Amino acid sequence: MTSSAFDIAILGAGPVGRVLALMLARVAPDPARIALLAGSAPAPAAPSAAVPAADPRVLAMNHGSRVLLESLHAWPERSADIRNIHVSQRGRLGRTLIQNTDFGVPQLGSVVAYSGLHAKLDECVAACGVTVLPGPPARIGRQDADGVRVEQGEDTLLCRVAVQSDGASAADVRRDYGQHAVLTTAHASLPRRGWAWERFTAEGPLALLPHPQTPDAYSVVWCSAPGRAGELAALDNAAFSQALSAAFGDRLGRLSSQAPRHVFPLALSARRAQVHGRVAAIGNAAQTLHPVAGQGLNLGLRDAARLAQTLGGWLDHPGANPAPALAEFARARYADRAITAGLTDLMPRVFSTGLAPVEHACGLALLALDLASPLRAPLAQHLLQGFRA
Repeated sequence: MTSSAFDIAILGAGPVGRVLALMLARVAPDPARIALLAGSAPAPAAPSAAVPAADPRVLAMNHGSRVLLESLHAWPERSADIRNIHVSQRGRLGRTLIQNTDFGVPQLGSVVAYSGLHAKLDECVAACGVTVLPGPPARIGRQDADGVRVEQGEDTLLCRVAVQSDGASAADVRRDYGQHAVLTTAHASLPRRGWAWERFTAEGPLALLPHPQTPDAYSVVWCSAPGRAGELAALDNAAFSQALSAAFGDRLGRLSSQAPRHVFPLALSARRAQVHGRVAAIGNAAQTLHPVAGQGLNLGLRDAARLAQTLGGWLDHPGANPAPALAEFARARYADRAITAGLTDLMPRVFSTGLAPVEHACGLALLALDLASPLRAPLAQHLLQGFRA
């Protein structure tokens, strides 16, 4: 058994953990005293994250996340811009269109491949000076007034502050949506560059995002009842394409999918408190959300940015008690977490009640948002960059 001492240990080397490491490296007097434990287990909601280069997922990054990654020189080479977001519900009145020109930004967001983002972050982390510790998944051991013991296989690390950034969040708050998501890629006969689509159906949301690899392709996230999701995934390509086109409509012409399909369950899982003693939780370790509106990773990156900001001053005097900085972080993140989790929890449930009066009311709400920009602005602003305290 070996033992090493660090100022901060980050358990998890997914995008959120790596971004935190990059930000801390910029403010730490000695970046080598920041440990990034790259062996922590991935979040269970990921369809396949054991080998990042082979991970099929794409990620919707909002404008604020792109600005953050670009400031760290960590934006991947290939991405697809989102300049228009079209929100509608199948079979009901009302729709909302959110455009980048409404807010004077070049894009509302962008879509990147998980593998491309991971590779770019890996390159940046290797050059930033933090200590990367590969190995088996790490876990938090005992903590006391002086620090935290982190166990990684047979090795023990002593750190003043530990940050959990990957893996399942504690289930203080949990909701099973009774939905599974089908992930795949589809080609459109009438593609519209720069457009993303969120369509609410009776079974759940159906999202089409511009794919970063091919101009006429879209990443599909189709949420439905577990049995229905299994049936969709098992269809042959022609039958699946027909079902997808019927559910989405003809705005993009004919949709054709020949890509593999992946299915995973959807649930809300969140910690009420992001800080326990000298341990902070961010990203998937603090909350996992429904994929509607693509807010999960963006929320995690805001966690990382705020934690790096509040720990920056403390790193100048790491022998001091970190409790005030950690408490400030928790207070600053409370509103954004509550608003984002509440929004992504409400939308998939209220649009799929099956109750005509409720769904008609949702349609009227979409219509009101579309006609009145003062009503639309707060929602769009949150999608752009979240709530910032």
